[in-house]
Parts: sequence; C-alpha cells; structure tokens
Amino acid sequence: MSRHIDYGQLNALCQMRGLQYNQSYCSILSSHNFFIKQYPKIFPQQKIRLPKLFKQEVNRKPTEGTEESQAQQPAEDSHNVAVYIKKARGGHTLYGPKKSEENFVEFLAILKKLPVHRTPSEHNTVWRTLRTIPNLTSQLSDEHLKILSKNIISETWVKGSTVIANDGFYIILKGLARPQTRVYKSLVEENESKASFIAQNYHSFVFDEDFKNSLLAGLRIPSCDSMLGQWSTFGTLEIISQTESIAKYAVVMEEDCEILRIPAKDCTKLKLEEKKLENKQKVKLIRQCPYYEEWPTLSIYELVGLIKWKKFPPGHVIVESGSIISFVAYINSGYCNVYRSIVGLVKLQSKRAKKVRKLVYMGQLKEEESFGEISVLLQLPVTCTIVTGKEVEMAIIEDKDIFELDPVTKQLMLQTAQPTFGHLTDEDVKNEYLQEEKQKEWENFKDKTIKESLYYGGIIPGFGKWSHQWTSIPRNLKDTLISY
Repeated sequence: MSRHIDYGQLNALCQMRGLQYNQSYCSILSSHNFFIKQYPKIFPQQKIRLPKLFKQEVNRKPTEGTEESQAQQPAEDSHNVAVYIKKARGGHTLYGPKKSEENFVEFLAILKKLPVHRTPSEHNTVWRTLRTIPNLTSQLSDEHLKILSKNIISETWVKGSTVIANDGFYIILKGLARPQTRVYKSLVEENESKASFIAQNYHSFVFDEDFKNSLLAGLRIPSCDSMLGQWSTFGTLEIISQTESIAKYAVVMEEDCEILRIPAKDCTKLKLEEKKLENKQKVKLIRQCPYYEEWPTLSIYELVGLIKWKKFPPGHVIVESGSIISFVAYINSGYCNVYRSIVGLVKLQSKRAKKVRKLVYMGQLKEEESFGEISVLLQLPVTCTIVTGKEVEMAIIEDKDIFELDPVTKQLMLQTAQPTFGHLTDEDVKNEYLQEEKQKEWENFKDKTIKESLYYGGIIPGFGKWSHQWTSIPRNLKDTLISY
C-alpha cells in the first residue's frame, strides 16, 4: 500500500450521499459497493521507471541490389544481454567481426613467420592448435609436439602441383587435394610398417573456444572419400628407405593450398635424443647400485637394452617370502620395507596362547639398490617379503630376458650379487621379534600407567577444562609425563 494519500479523492468519498441510515436498503448497498470500488484510488500508485534501452547501432556491409542492405538489426536482439556484456568488456558485439575467424587468420599469419621471429604466445598458439589433431597426437607425445611446433612453417602449393609426402607429415590448412593412389594405412596399426601413408579427412576435432569456430569456418567437405579437405592429414613421421616406392606418397593439389609440414627427420632426431638421455639415466642407475660398481661398461649396456620402467603404489607387495620373484629390480625412487616371517605366541583371554605367523620388520631397500638377481638366476625362493613403503619407481628386467643373456654376463651377476637380506639368520629374526614385543608391552604399560595416574588426580583428558584442541602433544608435556 502506498504511503501517499490523494486528499481530493478522500473528500469526494466523505461527501458521498446514500450511506445514511434513513436511506433504503438498496441505495445503501449500491453506495457501499461504489465506495469500496473507489476506495483504492485514495492511495495513488507511483509509476515504475525502467532503465532506458539504447538501440544498438551496427554498421553492416551493404549488399548491392537488395533492400536488406539498408535494414537495421532485428528488434528482438535489442534485449540480448550478451550484446551489452561484450560491449562493456571491450569486445565485439554479436554483429561485429567474428573472433574465431580473426584467430584463424592470425594462426595462418603466425605460421608464415620464421620461428625465430615468433613470440612465446604465438608458439603456444601453434602448439595448442596441433594438439587438436588426433592423427598427430596418436604418434607424438605432448612434449615432442611442443618442441616440433616451434620449428614449423606453412608452405604454399599452387593448383596442379604434386606433393611427395615421404619426408614428413602434412596438414592441409586451406584448399583441396587428392592422393594419386588409393593406399590407406594407419601409422598406429599393429603388424604394419610405421613408414606408411596416411590420407584421412577429419572434420570433428574438439577445439578450445577460441579456435572451435575458426576451424569450422570455410570448411570444405570433399565430394568423395578420396578428396582431402581442410585439416586433413597425409604423409609419415618415419624416415622411409630409399628403395620404397614414392608413388603412394604423392598428393595432387586441386586448388591453391596452404600446407603445414612436420619434417620426419626432425621427429626421428628428437626420438633418438630422448632415447640417448633415457639410456644414460639407466646406466647411471645401474652403476650406482652396490653390486654393479665394478662392472664393465659393455656388460652394463647389455642390461640397459632390456630395462623397462615401472611404478608401484604404496603398500604393494612386490614378492612374498617362499616364492620366486619374476624380475630383477633397480630402485630409482622411493623405498621398500623388508619383512621376515616368524611363528609367535599370542595370548588369549582364557589365559591360553596360540601360534600365529607374523611379519617382522628387518630393514629397507632404498634408492640405488637392487634385488632379485639370485632368485631369478638360480630359481630360488626369496626368504623375505618386500612391500613398497611409498610410491616406488623401478627399472626392471624380466626373468625371460635375464635367461637370454650371454653366459659371461649371467656368471658376472651371480658373482657380484647377493640374496636380499641373506645375512640374517633365524636367531637374528627371533631377537628382532622379541625386541618388538618388549617395546609393545612397554608402550602399553606406559600408556596404562599414565592414564591411571591422571585419573587418580581427577584429570580426564578431553573433558571439561582438560579439553584441548591439540593436533599433537607438546614435546615438553610428553617428556614430563614419560618421566613421571
């Protein structure tokens, strides 16, 4: 109800006739209805002022010979919030130039530059675009693709020219082409040559927001399966032999095309460098293990070619006591706990005891240590259980590869290696077990004594004024309680 009163309407209602008692019932009823109907007019309603909507002025390119060239934008878009949000943020309106088209033109301009003249932002633009091509990402890792993207440029091929794609991997950015032959092989197929020809059309990439529309803009869908349109790929990332026919690698340009080429030589060189670094790391790891410090380099390189990297989660049982391990391991990171099994006595509530097999912690296998040589070569069961303490990365050599080593290397491994914790005797395991049990009994007795002493003094930890929000017991208080 409005707080304002129209006193003119109020006076008119007060002076209205027909509400006196000496009038007839019908006149009083009609006057009463009229009064109730006019009563809300005493409180005038203020008009709500809405914010003014400015008409979006847009300059569109006129089309000759049509009346639509002079027409304005449709009226329903004047209430589109996206128009005003983009304008407030300094971007284009819905009727301005498309940002995706600008990005695609910018992408082509970047590829025309020499790699040394590109900025880091431009290098990232090229890399992010290449990551959206499945035929490329299925053959190259993300790191390799990022390195190769910093050294590539686009090439212009005129209509009618022939591209021999036996020296690299090609991506059509603009235009239309067709292969001379109908040889279609995938580089990722098994039991096929890696130096194969790819001629595939792909028009359903998943791009980021900035490039999604730009890659679809101007897209030409070939009239038949043999035609190669925009973003189609062909060629190889492997160096082929000179004796292989180059006819199946030929592609004819049906239009003037912009093509991006990734040289197979650069890809092969990058993989070789990575392989050298990996082998160097493996040699360093084996050389630092105690059993291999005096090994000749030639024998170590023989092991390097058989090594595979493998990771194990925390708490994973590598091998149990009494079983034969299936590989030789070299710990690169993390550590493993070593346990020996023993039969111990457990007290029951009925003052009896029963025999239970328990695992006794005997030590750790740390980084740059190896195990499993004796068990694999002599097919002897290990005497301990090995469990990962945290995530462990190992370089392993499987038992089938160990058996294929030359006799000299196998004999050298038998002479230098030793059983894992083989120096421990049964007496040592029993003594360690007794020490652990005594420590547990002492801990239980100490905790029980402290609780009884505190309770005797009226102190109940965790209740009343003895309730403290401690994440851990302070060192000085803990030492005081223990000494008490």
